[in-house]
Amino acid sequence: MNEVRQPSEPLRAALHHLAVETADLDNCVAWYTEFFGGTAAWSLDEFSDLTRSRLPGIVRLTEVVAAGTRFHLFTRSADYTVQQPDVLQFQHVCVTARSAAELEQWRVRWQQLFASGRYTFSRPDPPTEIVVDDDKVSSFYLYDVNGLEFEFTHVPAEAEGR
Repeated sequence: MNEVRQPSEPLRAALHHLAVETADLDNCVAWYTEFFGGTAAWSLDEFSDLTRSRLPGIVRLTEVVAAGTRFHLFTRSADYTVQQPDVLQFQHVCVTARSAAELEQWRVRWQQLFASGRYTFSRPDPPTEIVVDDDKVSSFYLYDVNGLEFEFTHVPAEAEGR
């Protein structure tokens, strides 16, 4: 296992976005923009292999920004079947890292805690590899002890603006 030096500052967690699955994206985007007083910032209809593996059947995604909060509202193809259709939930929570190095520290921290044997994980899958997209945005996914999914990301343009 990689030895991680202790950072000069403690690691911190900050909310990047909430991902919300919907059956009617246009209706959902309209409601989020009106209810939260936000705006639709961008939309996607092409996705990385990692995104498609995490969100099978994803068709469209729109980011709504409201009061400093990002909502990633997305829909899946009609042939995608939900495991529990009567259960609504957030798909994942994304946490911002200050740097690509800190992103790796979060990933290694999960591995160290898992290896310690002090915790029981309902879904003991290891974190994904860190991927970097065309915009130099780095991210990876992990599960907490309950099996809830977290994405950790570093967006260089946002870090420069801090």
